[in-house]
Amino acid sequence: MSEHEPLRLVVLISGSGSNLQALIDAQSAPGSPFRIAAVISNRLDAFGLERARRHAIPTAVLDHRDYPSREDYDTALGALIDRFTPGLVALAGFMRILTPELVARYRGRMLNIHPSLLPKYRGLHTHARAIEAGEREHGASVHFVTAELDGGPVVLQARVPVRPDDTPECLAARVLAREHRLYPLAVRWFAEGRLKLADDGAPRLDDQPLETPWLLED
Repeated sequence: MSEHEPLRLVVLISGSGSNLQALIDAQSAPGSPFRIAAVISNRLDAFGLERARRHAIPTAVLDHRDYPSREDYDTALGALIDRFTPGLVALAGFMRILTPELVARYRGRMLNIHPSLLPKYRGLHTHARAIEAGEREHGASVHFVTAELDGGPVVLQARVPVRPDDTPECLAARVLAREHRLYPLAVRWFAEGRLKLADDGAPRLDDQPLETPWLLED
């Protein structure tokens, strides 16, 4: 990426695309260092595709049900992503477990946002699990993607209190509001060259080791 050329971002989605919308809004800000080059979904009915079309962002659908194996699908997905020459790939509610081969292809150039304070509650149903466990805090994390599910190096987090009367739905809504701040910030840092994954697999921010995740305050 040159000094004056925004980083090209490809966003992968499966559903409504609210985090995609946060990225769309962020790229519209003056001086934004990134532009969404394409939005790719594995579901034709994902509302995030409509969000992209409203902003004239190219879209593509690659249905996983059309492929006999996860490996075949990810081979096709990698080829499709590369058509848009991204500097960064952002998973935004993409409900697929990626093969190690695809993850390795974008090592250090793929981010994910997950609705928990990783390493707690990897996988699904994080809000219900946090409530059931009696947690006092919950939140969201942005991490570099590795072959381990939700196990890559965490770079940013935001915390929300768990209230005594919380349901999974109301807790999820509060966490999602923080996600909409976290993800654009992480993508901006990456696009500005501030956030990197070092050769040793450790994240660095402003050329300094990021030994604990950066915490987004209110």
